[in-house]
This record gives sequence, structure tokens and C-alpha cells, in this order.
Amino acid sequence: MRPTLAEFEDAAAGLKGVITHTPLDQSQHLTDLLGVPVHLKLENLQRTGSFKIRGAFHRLSRLTASERARGVVAASAGNHAQGVALAAQQLGIPATIFMPLGVPVPKLLATRGYGAEVVLEGATVETPLRLAAEYAERTGAVLIHPFDHLDIITGQGTLGLELMEQLPEVETIVMGIGGGGLIAGVAAAVKAKAAALGRTVRIIGVQAENSAAYPSSLAAGRPLQVQTRPTIADGIAVARPGDLPFAMIRELVDDVVTVTEDDIARALLVLLERAKQVVEPAGAVGVAAMLAGEIQASGPTISVLSGGNIDPLLLQRVVAHGLSASGRYMTLRIPLPDRPGMLARVAELIAGAGANVIEVMHTRHGQGMQISEVVLQVSVETRGEEHRALVIDTLHEAGFTPSVVAD
Repeated sequence: MRPTLAEFEDAAAGLKGVITHTPLDQSQHLTDLLGVPVHLKLENLQRTGSFKIRGAFHRLSRLTASERARGVVAASAGNHAQGVALAAQQLGIPATIFMPLGVPVPKLLATRGYGAEVVLEGATVETPLRLAAEYAERTGAVLIHPFDHLDIITGQGTLGLELMEQLPEVETIVMGIGGGGLIAGVAAAVKAKAAALGRTVRIIGVQAENSAAYPSSLAAGRPLQVQTRPTIADGIAVARPGDLPFAMIRELVDDVVTVTEDDIARALLVLLERAKQVVEPAGAVGVAAMLAGEIQASGPTISVLSGGNIDPLLLQRVVAHGLSASGRYMTLRIPLPDRPGMLARVAELIAGAGANVIEVMHTRHGQGMQISEVVLQVSVETRGEEHRALVIDTLHEAGFTPSVVAD
């Protein structure tokens, strides 16, 4: 089962006036890094802040009159919720969305703002998923799956048609994978369009290393459930591939790579500083793979920034982590003799090494400390890994024993 090029084109026609035709922006920084022209598809500027409105609207628009009257229900921690809520509002369909208790406030308020009834329950998204299924069975509401449905995949695939329209000469497309609905649709649409033009395009998927179900599933030839670990890229933290996306990805996607948490944090920082784009971690994994050297691109390349819905508090933490991972920020713990002038001496050494002190904590209390000893914890802004090493070496040469505090 795979949508045809005509079906993708029909879906795109149905989305006119509903979605934003998001820009394609060339990144000079990534172009210099990869040695080929690299463009960013700014789907983080899409309505609701992500690509999800494409699939949600197409899916809901194809419901029968009786299905619309029964309403729809979905479970999500963010982007799918907003996509379904807005699509339901546009089509006049009652929508109920189950979300976990810890959902970021901006996503909760946005979903309610689109007119959906929101039910908060459970510590993780597993509880809302169960409750949404029970609600659908009890009330007759149509359960809208986030990725494992042909209409959802077809709607998401309209993004692929835009890419081919905006950069007809594209040779490589890189994007994140969660359940697989987006990349399955894009791969099918792009490869069908490219084949009609007598061309080929490579599709590369990227997963967070802490939640990577596709590499092992592809190796086994069937969807496997994996044990996930916490990841900042929660938008693609899916423990098992969808059955329908998996079949399409296995056939159409050329490669799947993984990136670390540090890789993702660095990518977010680069996108903020170099591209001036606010992107959620799941939307930045394609750029993360480029920065990590995981992408061997040939010819014009596109990385899809699939969403921009990041909680400001998480953004603050991620930026700090990205600075640290890039060698531009560190916190040092330095034991000092408890006598006047030692704090000033350390500050003098750090300044002499050309680093900037951001924050200082000075205490006489702590485990393992001698009575005549204090501990200085100082956060320092540096220019990169070599500069970090210089600061630490300067302190060592002066007789101090600094240690880097883990993030």
C-alpha cells in the first residue's frame, strides 16, 4: 500500500488555504561543512509549528458525514494534538485530545486554543494513548493515529512535493524519524515525482540514539519494540515503528542513522546562531547528523526542520547544554585553601586565559572537604575545546586542581 503521485497531488490541492507554503533557506554554514549546497526546509514555521497539520487535515477531510458527527479523538504530548485540534476546528468536527500531565504549557494552551477539549491524565503518553482508544470504543469517536494510517502518510507526503517544486535539482533529503509517517510520505512522493522526471533522490532518516527503533527493525525485517531512554527529541521518541510506514521506509528510504543528545544540542545551537531559527529537538536531528559527520551528501541537499514547538524552559537548558557540548561553556569545581585572596587569584587566572566568568558559588560546606578548605564552583564562557583546555591548564600550572562538573 503506497499513495500514488496523483493522490499526493490531490492531497496538496486539498490543503491549499489551510497550510503555509514554508520557505526553503540555504545554509552557508552547512554548505561549507558538507561541500555541497545545503538548504533548510522551514517547516518549523508551519501552522501549529510543525508538519503535523498536513496529515491531520487530510485525514479528517476524508471522514464521512456520520464519522464527523461522532467527533475525533487523539492522544499526543504536543504536535499531533495541535494538528488534529486545528484540523477539527477548520472542518467543524468536535475533537477530544488526551495529553499527559507533564505536557509543556505552550502546547497545552495552543491545543485548547484551537477549540479541542483536552483531558490531562498520566505521567507519560502511554496513558493518554490507552484512554483515547477506550474513549473511541466507548463513544464511537474516530481515533486519529499520529502516523500509522494511509491518509496521514499521504498528507505528510505533500511536503515532498513542495521540496521538489522548490529545489528540483535536489539529490539528498534528510529528516527525522519517529513512528515514520512523515519520512514514508515524503519518500514516496519525492521518489514518484523524481521517477516521472527521470531522476533519483536519496532519502536519509535520522533517529535519536536513545530512541532508535528503526535500525534494529530494518535489520530484522519487521517492526520491533525497543527499550527507549530519555531524549530531548521527545517528538520522535517512538518505541515501535508503525506497520504501514515501516513497509514503505524499508522499500524507499536509502539509509537511517542515529545521533546523540550532544549532537542534537549542538544542532539547536547552530540553528539559533547561524540560521536564526527556533527548532524543537526532534526537528533538528537532520542538522545534527550533518554536524556529526553522519551524512555523506552528493549534490544539493535538504534538511527538513520538521517542527519548532519547544518549551522555553527546555530551550534554555538545551542551549546551555549545546554551549557545553561545543566547548563554549563549562562549570569548574576548584578546592581552595580557606584564606583571603584565593577567589581573586582564581578570577585573575581565568581572566588572564581570556575566559569570561558567568556565575560563581563559594562554599565552606560539602562532603569530603577539609576544615581549612573551601570549594569554588565557577561557570565560565570559552571559545571552544582548545580554549577550555587552556583555562584548565592555566589553573593547573598555578597549583589548583579544577574538575569539570558534568551538565
